[in-house]
Amino acid sequence: MSLINERQDFATIADTFLLHGSMQSPAFLDGRLCAALALHDLSAEAWLEEVCLSLGVEQPRDALSAERLLGWRRQTLEALSGSELNFEPLLPDELFSLAERAQGLKEWTLGFLEVVQDAGDAPRRDWSAALREALEDLEGLAVIDTDIDDSAENENDLFALTEHARMAAMLLYTEQHPGQPQVEQVDTPPTHH
Repeated sequence: MSLINERQDFATIADTFLLHGSMQSPAFLDGRLCAALALHDLSAEAWLEEVCLSLGVEQPRDALSAERLLGWRRQTLEALSGSELNFEPLLPDELFSLAERAQGLKEWTLGFLEVVQDAGDAPRRDWSAALREALEDLEGLAVIDTDIDDSAENENDLFALTEHARMAAMLLYTEQHPGQPQVEQVDTPPTHH
């Protein structure tokens, strides 16, 4: 059975990290992944190398782990480049406390901003005011207090902040890839093999 189309979620990737002896949250690397796909068209090989380096291993321990890690990249790229605009950062879900979810968002933001800052000023010259503003707002997210209790108000705030990170990632991707999402592709007749 192949997992090629299996949806990679936070828990699956975190479990894959655990298999490699790492307790780190996938959120930070997912932030890096999103920004790197937008700015550098990060290849599958380069991504696997980055994850392994982060996990402190030379290579994924088995084919299933490799497939999951590559599926994570593919799923992120498809969501960022798709016309449905259904990209979601890989973050802890409602099974986690709000504090853990806020921490995940903070880590995601730190990873995302790290790649954006490493890219230097060259790509920034063509960025829209909206994108610049979204990235400035993200800098505020990188320092949020994650010691919050589970309340409806905090949940709503966290949802709004997560939505902001999501939009910033999509904006960065679409500005770096003019003409994408390719909405016209819907009209293409299916090819028969």
